[in-house]
Amino acid sequence: METEDRRGWRQHLRDALRPEAKPAPLSRRAVRADVVLAVVLTVVALIWLARYPDSGPVGIDQDAPFPPPPPPTPPGLPVPEEEPSSVIWPLVVLSALPLAARRRYPLAAFAVVMAATLAMVDDASWISVLTCVIGAYSAVVHSRYRMWAMAALVIAAVLAGLAFRETEPILPGWSSPAVVLLVAGVLAGLVRIWRRQLAASRNRYARLQEAQEEVTRRAVEEERARIAAELHDVVTHNVSVMVIQAGAARKVMDAAPERSKEALLAVEAGGRAAMAELRHVMGLLAGPDTGRPDTPADGLEPQPGLGQLDALTERVRAAGTPVGIAVSLPPDPLPPGVDLAAYRVVQEALTNTIKHAPGAEASVMIGYADDCLEIEVTDTGGAHDSPPAEGNGRGLIGLRERLAVYGGELTAGPTLAGGYRIKARVPWRTA
Repeated sequence: METEDRRGWRQHLRDALRPEAKPAPLSRRAVRADVVLAVVLTVVALIWLARYPDSGPVGIDQDAPFPPPPPPTPPGLPVPEEEPSSVIWPLVVLSALPLAARRRYPLAAFAVVMAATLAMVDDASWISVLTCVIGAYSAVVHSRYRMWAMAALVIAAVLAGLAFRETEPILPGWSSPAVVLLVAGVLAGLVRIWRRQLAASRNRYARLQEAQEEVTRRAVEEERARIAAELHDVVTHNVSVMVIQAGAARKVMDAAPERSKEALLAVEAGGRAAMAELRHVMGLLAGPDTGRPDTPADGLEPQPGLGQLDALTERVRAAGTPVGIAVSLPPDPLPPGVDLAAYRVVQEALTNTIKHAPGAEASVMIGYADDCLEIEVTDTGGAHDSPPAEGNGRGLIGLRERLAVYGGELTAGPTLAGGYRIKARVPWRTA
């Protein structure tokens, strides 16, 4: 256990010493702002040193006797002013100008500014204190090496306290250079934590927004697929019946006008059925506010179900395909979604018989066992001299997707007698 604690402690220490990720490149505006700040502080510091060379702190010795006052200057003679040493000018420049790189190289800039300030203790001014505070703040906030920046701040505070411990005027303890640097470091740390929390919040918001967009995109794709399946089921069956009836009417138009009339009436009936179902689908897409006065209150007709099987089989028989039907439904009403799915299974199976097996006979059997509704549609196979129409299998794929919503399944394949069978099983009782 102790070994694991040591390993965890070492891992935390390594994580703390490891540099953070590289920040985004600085903008030109930020670089120009840092350069302007550094130049202004440097110019002010040089002017202050030239005009007030004796404004720095004065060292005192508590044990030494008080020196005698200097002799008074004779009247009429100018008061001599002490010229600053030539070494001070470069140190003043180094105590402010490196702030131009305070965000690009924060630790290096702070080290140079602090070293120059400590090297000219007797000539330091309030501008030097200000540049040290700015450098310390920049080191803690902008450095990738957080622990090294905090360590450098503590070391700088100790060195500043030692360098200015015997200066006059002696500042109160709360305003000594060490305390000022530590306070600046604490404030910079709070700013850094606040910025990290703000960045984390922005990242979480961006991730949530991306997740919401992904969910919306998936919902749109699923809705498009559902609409495509619905339109396929509506259009394919009715149009297939209309095409076959129109072809039959064309063939017997001259020889048997009455039969061609019946075929055209079947085409008209199929077209009306197709238009009714299309109006329903379009009404679902447009919303309930588009209903007209001569339509139901919401502008939407009921969805078809197994109650419309008789009309469906009549249209198929009119297209020349005999259909036998046997239905045994549960005593309780079917849920609307299951009822529509069962109707679409029968509709798609009979449509495939019309398209791919001309001349075949079809049979529809619907029953139930336990809590599942069972549907089976078979045909005897088409005539050999009538080639089947080509298909893309989209109808069966749509049926499987529709049944999967309710936990159902669908199987389809040829029979041993040469026909084709479609079987579906879907739970009809919800918990």
